[in-house]
Amino acid sequence: MTSRGAGTAFSRKNYRLSTEPEKSKVTGIVNSRLLNDYLHRVFTSADGNQPAAAYRKHLTFQNLQEHLERLLAEENGSEDSRDQVAEGRLGPSTVVLDHTSGFEGLLLVDDDLLGVIGHSNFGSIRATTCVYKGKWIYEVLISSQGLMQIGWCTLNCRFNQEEGVGDTPDSYAYDGNRVRKWNVTTTNYGKSWAAGDIVSCLIDLDEGTIAFCLNGISLGTAFDNITRGAGMAYFPAISLSFKESVAFNFGSRPLRYPVEGYRPLQDPPVADLLKARKLLGYLKNVIHIGIDVTEGKLVEKDTSMWQLQGEPTVLITLAHIFNYFSPLMCKVYLVEDVLMTFLLSILERGGAVEAHPLIQQLLDLMWLLMEEYEVHECLKQLLMSLLRAYRFSPIIPDLGLQIHYLRLTIAVLKHEKSRKYLLSNVLFDVLRSVVFFYIKSPLRVEEAGLQELIPTTWWPNRFTKEGKESKEVKEESAEERLRRRAYERGCQRLKKRIEVVEGLQVQILKLLLNNKDRGGGEASRYIFLNKFRKFLQENASNRGNLAVLCPPEYMVCFLHRLIAALRYFWDGHKAKTPGALSSEEAYVPPQLFYNGKVDYFDLQRLGGLLSHLKKTLKDDLAAKANILIDPAELQAVTMDDLDEDEESATSAAQSQRPSAALAIGGALARPAWLSSPTLGRANRFLSTAAVSLMNPRRPLGALEKIKVLSLRAEQRTREDIEGTHGNDGLLLGRPPEEPDQPITENSLLEVLDGIVMMYNLSVHQQLGKMVGVSDDVNEYAMALKDTEEKISRCPKRRRDIHEELLKSQKVFSEKLNHLSRRLAWINVTIYSKEKMLDIYWLLRVCIRTIEHGDRTGSLFAFMPEFYLSVAMNSYSALKNYFSPVNSMEELPGYEETLMRLAAILAKHFADSRIVGTDIRDSLMQALASYVCYPHSLRAVERIPEEQRISMMKNLLAPYEQRPWAQTNWILVRLWRGCGFGYRYTRLPHLLKTKPEDASLPSLQKPCPSTLLQRHMADLLRSDRDLAPSFLNSVLNQLNWAFSEFIGMIQEIQQAAERLERNFVDSRQLKVCATCFDLSVSLLRVLEMTVTLAPEIFLDWNRPSSELLLRRLAQLLNQVLNRVTAERNLFDRVVNLRLPGLESVDHYPILVAVTGILVRLLVDTDVQGTERATAVLLADPCFQLRSIQYLLGHAEPSALAAAAPATDKRHFSLHTYTEYISTEELTKVEKMLNHLSEESKQAAATTLPTSEEDLCPICYAHPISAIFRPCSHKSCKACINQHLMNNKDCFFCKATITGVDDFTKPASS
Repeated sequence: MTSRGAGTAFSRKNYRLSTEPEKSKVTGIVNSRLLNDYLHRVFTSADGNQPAAAYRKHLTFQNLQEHLERLLAEENGSEDSRDQVAEGRLGPSTVVLDHTSGFEGLLLVDDDLLGVIGHSNFGSIRATTCVYKGKWIYEVLISSQGLMQIGWCTLNCRFNQEEGVGDTPDSYAYDGNRVRKWNVTTTNYGKSWAAGDIVSCLIDLDEGTIAFCLNGISLGTAFDNITRGAGMAYFPAISLSFKESVAFNFGSRPLRYPVEGYRPLQDPPVADLLKARKLLGYLKNVIHIGIDVTEGKLVEKDTSMWQLQGEPTVLITLAHIFNYFSPLMCKVYLVEDVLMTFLLSILERGGAVEAHPLIQQLLDLMWLLMEEYEVHECLKQLLMSLLRAYRFSPIIPDLGLQIHYLRLTIAVLKHEKSRKYLLSNVLFDVLRSVVFFYIKSPLRVEEAGLQELIPTTWWPNRFTKEGKESKEVKEESAEERLRRRAYERGCQRLKKRIEVVEGLQVQILKLLLNNKDRGGGEASRYIFLNKFRKFLQENASNRGNLAVLCPPEYMVCFLHRLIAALRYFWDGHKAKTPGALSSEEAYVPPQLFYNGKVDYFDLQRLGGLLSHLKKTLKDDLAAKANILIDPAELQAVTMDDLDEDEESATSAAQSQRPSAALAIGGALARPAWLSSPTLGRANRFLSTAAVSLMNPRRPLGALEKIKVLSLRAEQRTREDIEGTHGNDGLLLGRPPEEPDQPITENSLLEVLDGIVMMYNLSVHQQLGKMVGVSDDVNEYAMALKDTEEKISRCPKRRRDIHEELLKSQKVFSEKLNHLSRRLAWINVTIYSKEKMLDIYWLLRVCIRTIEHGDRTGSLFAFMPEFYLSVAMNSYSALKNYFSPVNSMEELPGYEETLMRLAAILAKHFADSRIVGTDIRDSLMQALASYVCYPHSLRAVERIPEEQRISMMKNLLAPYEQRPWAQTNWILVRLWRGCGFGYRYTRLPHLLKTKPEDASLPSLQKPCPSTLLQRHMADLLRSDRDLAPSFLNSVLNQLNWAFSEFIGMIQEIQQAAERLERNFVDSRQLKVCATCFDLSVSLLRVLEMTVTLAPEIFLDWNRPSSELLLRRLAQLLNQVLNRVTAERNLFDRVVNLRLPGLESVDHYPILVAVTGILVRLLVDTDVQGTERATAVLLADPCFQLRSIQYLLGHAEPSALAAAAPATDKRHFSLHTYTEYISTEELTKVEKMLNHLSEESKQAAATTLPTSEEDLCPICYAHPISAIFRPCSHKSCKACINQHLMNNKDCFFCKATITGVDDFTKPASS
């Protein structure tokens, strides 16, 4: 009101409510007698007694104000005496955090100076007020459950980055992260805290004790005999590590858990509180009492259905009340204590929120009778109080508290004008409103009542000691079956309760997504869209700034509720528009990615940066989508221009907010839209350093401002999004490949796009993180099973061991009981069937979006990378994270989805339109994982033949100039199960060690694909250029990988022989093992090639066959010689059994080499065998001893030398009968006999060659080639290998035009 206390001269002329009232039954104010009775009934005295009619003053609207002021002043006489009760406290009456001098380290502090976020190793801060006498309390709202020490300290305490509250004398702290109390030394104390808990800190300076409470439950006295006396006063204080956050309540709001006898550090506003409660009482009286004009009497009314029907008497009475009530409703304490309590009491009667129209009527009254700034402040404080109450309420079995606060939030948001104001100015700007969609997970299941809800616990017992799922499924006993069913019933009870909360959360989003409320400005949905986009931008642009990101656990819940609300509206639109798509067929059309109507900030596109794509594809945009790029937009923005823009933006922002630009104590300006993990804003950045460690080269936050300035979301209207006649809105620029049919409302497409982006930002990581609880259950279940087996085997005489085992059994059982109940909660809130269907729906949306984008040709490059990432990650989540609870095979259309995803991976892993190396690597890895599992491999085999052949052709491209290790891995997986001795899942020598996670792609059973092998063979045979280029690159990489491996094991051997035992670091061991694994997999690819298309090496009509065979023989001999030499380097390093080199062993590499040799020398025709034998024996590195080694035939000299060490076992393929078949062994023996014979004959027929006749390059072969035109000579092997990379002569650098055979003349 503009004229408070000025009689009845109200400034507002029109008191008609915003909702159309029914036609009034009266026209004018009632007679004076009835008015007098009515006003006396409404404005009762403090004791509630009304004087007799003869003695009471006659009330009219003229003297009502005077009467009202006298009533409000009745009990305020005690105010003066209250100021003196502040004895025992020093400091300002309004208690906040001391941001000027009372802190250490780097901290972010909220605008209200009550919330704080750690921004350094261990920052500390204290309050502005201290106490030296009496009993005092304050509360801390825990926003993150990490390392913090909360308590009290004196002014003399000095903290640093290592020592905080509780680490110095005269400072005392409780740490719920480590469950300890601290005062220089530390001991166990209290319970573990979780995000959403409230810690009460109590100090009794009369008795000298300090105690703490967690959610109102006392943890007992923590410290007694604390130092007191002259000069000893205690400040509330906290130390917290990086990114941890809390909010303090010193008494500025009602304490959630007050303790009798203890006073909050800040006094409540007692006088205002009494006044507000009285005025609320008068307001309730107006609602209760009605005037029956026809009868001329007052009547009791049903409050729940109360409506203001345009009665001037009631309206003017309410105006008098609100004249005093309105300014009080701007104060946070009164809003929480008076208004919120009253509104909650209205809903306590039960029933649907719609059954309580009184709240809508009250909000109408507020907008009518309060000044606009008062309504705004009141609504803001009301929503903040509701959010705080929802977030920091303990979990109880029926989730009653959470339901209570959500119902009131819905009731407030049902009011259109309030909803639009809150959406525009509060929900995303001041609050972290995503909290409303989060259901926190209880860390302490006892307090959450899960023991009553799930009395019987159960856990799966299907694992062997190695952690693998046991092959033989044991029959479930009757007792186990009963336990499992009882547990499942408990889980269902829990699910029903959680579904109530989820339903309310979806209701909130349905209100925010309402697009029919166009009265008085833009519909709610379009305001929400602009705020939602800005929310996504904050989270996408600040990936490194943990303090401003929305926590991933909130994001997961928000995603699921948003999907439910989106599909509700999508299918609602479909019902009204038969031509539109249902939500089951939803996708994002490709034009959103290039028409500029939706901002993707600086997120990477498949084709690179947007500015680059606009330049290179501007002609395609004009031709296909009829979109012309403004030439001004194409001008390159230099870094200098950007700097100037940033500086001007920063200076403009600072000139607008000079007070907030720099806070005292080295605070830095931050963008006003950053949201802190506490409930308000964190706009002050505190640093104890003279120059802030966090100060970047340019002003902090300037870059984000540029992005915000470039985001024109706030200016978008309904027409810009939905479009009108002749304007497509978001769908501007439809390409010819896109069907001309309505999909759904354009605004819903943007919400869908935002949902996909949300999944990419943090939801996927969180889904993976929460699987940890399931893993813990499995580990404890195995430990319990192991302990029970030991108890059954324990001898009766060893009672001491028996007792220890029983103790262990009890610990494991208790832990499993706790974890299985917690797992039930997580399975219901995160991994339920419904949540799985949401993620599956999202996967299908991405697949359809990619397919539609792919059809647009070059414009596909505009698609943001995250669509491909979400397609791959959501499939991975469904397969790996949801599988213990729900099976993916049961999903509708699963086989078809699997095939469509396979087609996307097969096509795009080598798509030239995709330039980002990270996304290309991700596609390659996803395809590599895909071919490891039988189900998904069969999906790859089901894609169209043309796509399969294209995929294999891309896999066979030369390995140079691209990441080839994953490609090689894919080819190996397609072969595994077909090669020589290559049917193992884990290497023979690793079977006794504990395996890694059995679900890893590398530990899957062999599932070769003969269809894809056939395609590979056809390609290698038919394409004369493909085979040599591919094989040369494989041979080059094998040469490099094996050489690197040998070099590294030499270093390892040297380190092992030093006296000081100075071993190499683990990273080098890992690299060494990787080089070995690469060598083995490259050998397997060569084996695959030799087996599928031997003619590439053995048909010498092909121009490069002989050269490839010689190169192959050379490398095979090199590998054999290095690995098989007695007591050699390889042997010694393998015998060291170093951690990290577990995979390095004789078996994998020798069987791979053997497989190639057997295929060339045994499994081929006579001519092929002759050629292969001749080349192998002609290689100077060939040693028959290496082949004999394979079957355990050691050299006589070596046997003699090794005679004393009788325990030394020689390697032999004969010992691996489980891995190598008898038929394979027979072939190896046949090969050995053949080579023995041939080498003897070769030795007998070879004439000694003079040194002049040897090749001057390799000195291994006779001269056999002469070059044109320079006539220099070498052997064929050297010149052929040289000409692959270089056309210049070895000797004179002349360009070689041809090579002829050279035979030495007989006469010479």
